[in-house]
Order: sequence, then structure tokens, then C-alpha cells
Amino acid sequence: MEFESLLDKILSVNEYVRYATICDMKAKVVCSRIRDGVTNFLSDKKMAESLKYSVNAWKFRNDNSEHLGQGKYVLAVYENVRRVTMPLDNKHVLLVTLDNKGGQSDIIEWIQTLLNRDYTRPIGAGPQY
Repeated sequence: MEFESLLDKILSVNEYVRYATICDMKAKVVCSRIRDGVTNFLSDKKMAESLKYSVNAWKFRNDNSEHLGQGKYVLAVYENVRRVTMPLDNKHVLLVTLDNKGGQSDIIEWIQTLLNRDYTRPIGAGPQY
């Protein structure tokens, strides 16, 4: 799936999805989308730092997957936003920020269903493709 299309689909899931970005394993942004009217909480510099941290943490998880199993996603809950990080493949990581108003379980399930291309699973939120 091409990255632009994937991010457009993720942003279309519902109004609680604020931002979605894909970066490589060096934390370089490959593709990014932000919902109209949404302002990032982090500056560009802080966002770059955050992506580096997220990618390095994912590398650590991959290094320990032999013991723990493959990582599916990580959810970080902050006072102002929720951030979901999940692998796309061995070379890319997806980061999605969600509003704190709710729906995270359905959104995460929908994104996983989309990524796994398992259209037979019930989708808890968002459009069905």
C-alpha cells in the first residue's frame, strides 16, 4: 500500500485522529498528514526528537522480540493527546496521534486491520475498505 493513501485512510477513520506520520528506521519522515484545523503540540524540532526516540524504542523492541514476540503497537497516553506507534514493516514505523476524547481501541483495531489487510475481521471504527 502506498504511504500517502494509507495516511489518508487513517485520517478518515474519525475526527479523533489528529496526525499520522511514517518514518524510516533513522527517524526520517517519509510521509505525514495532519487534520485540517489541528495544531501540533510539539515544535518541528521536538517532533523530530520524539520520532528518534520512538524509532529507537522500536528497535529495542525488535531486538527483544525473540523473547517477547513481535511488537504490535505501543500506546502512550498524555494529558493532551494519545500517541500510537506501530511497525509497518522492517524499514518503517507509523506514528498516529489521537485526541483524548475517546475511541482509541476502535481506532487501533481499525488501523491494524487495515495494515494486516484482514478485511474479514469486524472493524470497530472507521470506514470499511
